[in-house]
Amino acid sequence: MSTSDRVMKTILQTVEEFNEEHPEDERIQSVDGVLFGDAGQVDSVGLMNLIVATEEAIEDEFGTPVTLADEQAMAEDANPFETVASLAAYVAKRLEEAGGG
Repeated sequence: MSTSDRVMKTILQTVEEFNEEHPEDERIQSVDGVLFGDAGQVDSVGLMNLIVATEEAIEDEFGTPVTLADEQAMAEDANPFETVASLAAYVAKRLEEAGGG
């Protein structure tokens, strides 16, 4: 399984756990749906909870710590937290930079 596939699988498991802890109207419904913002599926607290849970799950899966919400994330041309798919791509990139991918 490729790094990208492993990252997506890990994030989808994290999303599933996130959804179990939230009411139906606060759940992430789609991989391509907007996570945060006007049309977002989660609020700012939910997004931070998802990011922290993702960091922990990625470290557990790959043995490499990654920090996702930092200056580098804010400097990206595209918002890495826009969708689950963009989050997965960003995580894979950060893992590669950290030598864990």
